[in-house]
Amino acid sequence: MYTDSAYWHNKLLDFKDKSRPLFVSSCGTYHLFTCPKLPTHRPRGRLDWQILYIASGKAHFYFNGVEEIVTAGNMVIYRPKEEQRYYYYGIDHTEVYWVHFTGNDVKNIIRKYGIPDDVHVIHTGTSLEYKRIFTQMIQELKLCKEDYEELLVYYLKHLLIMIHRLINVKPKGKNHALMEEMNFALRFFHENYNKPICIEEYAATHHMSVSWFIRNFKEYTQLTPTQYLLSLRISNAQTLLESTNYNVTEIAEIVGYDNPLYFSRIFKKQSGMSPSDFRKQLQKSATPSQLN
Repeated sequence: MYTDSAYWHNKLLDFKDKSRPLFVSSCGTYHLFTCPKLPTHRPRGRLDWQILYIASGKAHFYFNGVEEIVTAGNMVIYRPKEEQRYYYYGIDHTEVYWVHFTGNDVKNIIRKYGIPDDVHVIHTGTSLEYKRIFTQMIQELKLCKEDYEELLVYYLKHLLIMIHRLINVKPKGKNHALMEEMNFALRFFHENYNKPICIEEYAATHHMSVSWFIRNFKEYTQLTPTQYLLSLRISNAQTLLESTNYNVTEIAEIVGYDNPLYFSRIFKKQSGMSPSDFRKQLQKSATPSQLN
């Protein structure tokens, strides 16, 4: 299991802050590979708010005692003092990001961004931009540079604005069927990103024209299928550089590149630095992390 998390002043216990409208207290990510089960049960909930984003796989949540399987492309929101009960399973290869936040005006802020008081699951689609926002929040909480608390609020509001825009999109006649088609494609890409994938062949196999598939996929994820697959490969390579001791050649092969030199060129173009420099940068800025 890969995990990365950060807490304000290393405070693991939840707390309520009434001194400001909005305040981010902790955030992190879990990605299950071989861990058979990761359960969470807080019968009395927490004092703060929480948003979880299912980036891949699925998670099992219980609301009012009823199980609901939440798949990739959805977020879950918990309010203070609500029972929290959910499970991740290794067989599902669940990848989830989470953030805890508090403040004296959170309820009004959440309402402002269009999230109803009685909603727990919000369909957001799967976007690498969500992952970037959460990753940036984790890094800010770890490094605690100047004005980081203000920047954390900015990132959280960025996330809420993205959710608001999606909530306000008027449903189209084939909206549900289209979302299912795109979600299926995303699951396929996440499970096979390190293998050769021909977009034309995928579209033909699923009885879609290539242009229709690319156009709708880009509307759904803000990236073309080819760009999305590239981002998946680089994102997973970054995770391996941070969390394992594999060398660059081994990581290139794991994420789907036979030629490590070509992988290094692509990685530098996408990340702004070579894989080796990326790992060195992580080691320089690393601080002890703690689990959620």
